[in-house]
Amino acid sequence: MKHPESKIAIEHLIKIYGDKPDAALKLFRSGKTRDSIFKATGSVLGIADVSLTINQGELFVVMGLSGSGKSTLVRCINRLINPTSGHIYIDGEDIAHVDEKRMRSIRLTKVSMVFQGFGLFPHKTVAENVEYGLKVKGIDKAKRYQKALETLESVGLAQWGDSLPSSLSGGMQQRVGLARALATDADILLMDEAFSALDPLIRREMQGELLRLQKELHKTIVFISHDIQESLKIGDRIAVMKDGAIVQIGTPKEIITQPANEYIRTFTKDVNRAQVLTIGSIVRKIIPLILSEDSPSVALKKMADHLLQHTCVVDNHGKPVGILNKQSLESALKQQKPDITEVMQIDFPQVKANTILEDTFPLYQQGLPITVVDKQGKFQGIVELADVLASISNSDK
Repeated sequence: MKHPESKIAIEHLIKIYGDKPDAALKLFRSGKTRDSIFKATGSVLGIADVSLTINQGELFVVMGLSGSGKSTLVRCINRLINPTSGHIYIDGEDIAHVDEKRMRSIRLTKVSMVFQGFGLFPHKTVAENVEYGLKVKGIDKAKRYQKALETLESVGLAQWGDSLPSSLSGGMQQRVGLARALATDADILLMDEAFSALDPLIRREMQGELLRLQKELHKTIVFISHDIQESLKIGDRIAVMKDGAIVQIGTPKEIITQPANEYIRTFTKDVNRAQVLTIGSIVRKIIPLILSEDSPSVALKKMADHLLQHTCVVDNHGKPVGILNKQSLESALKQQKPDITEVMQIDFPQVKANTILEDTFPLYQQGLPITVVDKQGKFQGIVELADVLASISNSDK
């Protein structure tokens, strides 16, 4: 079994459109460009030797401009488009080379798809649309109707089951499309420009809805988008495509802070980094003071050694209980106060490491650094306002 750690693995995938795919493939393998192949054969290189892996439970975004090959790639994953060459492994099975009967079974059990244009049957009710995949699988009427209602409830549309799609807004119709894909309980969800037809406000709502559902369901999602801000917001990792090839694969932070080339740098230069980067990605690691163990003199020495104006006090479990500043400690020494609890501030800003930078801005009104903790509430470090401002600057470092 290849790539046992991955849900989907693509190896050297090539797709050529046209009447002379063999000739075009030979030219491509000899190093010819997309344009020269088209001029010589009239064939279009849709996918140009793409290899990547997608992990179980990952929300993987494929992003690129029109004609980059992103939609072709996602349609190869469920064989709506047959590749010219290469391998596509799903759970270790090379589905690029299975027969159509096996492929239909895979589509019914393992892979669901949400389309840009909703793809709803206008003459069927919302519930009938959602249960369609279950009907094809042969599930009896009562069970599939119950599953449809349960899935509609998960996307906030339980009361619309008996309505026709025409009575729903665009955003609601896309929720129905999403519910239909989820109802089959397929492990893999393919979403091809699923939100691009929606207006900006509804689009943001659907992005939030997708992230909420993903936290609950842990599907493996391949999401196609041409919008860099959307990609960075929802993706665990992002593959950026151009001319059928992968330009860069990385986390949102890696795409923003470590662009592979000028093409990626141009794509990301106008991105609002404060909506992408988390405070944990810029945290300043410091050694905190321990409650009831460190004196003001020890605290001052530690701060001087690390050039700090502020530091954090933690309890014996490593959880923050206060903030100290240099001036307060110096005052405590002059007044011969031996206990740092007498001068530490117990009302201080504290956030988890996965908090988006934009959400931390109001917390700096207290004039204190933000204390960063992990999921268990244990101290990770501090972040000064200057750290945030430096991280969201678009200037190259």
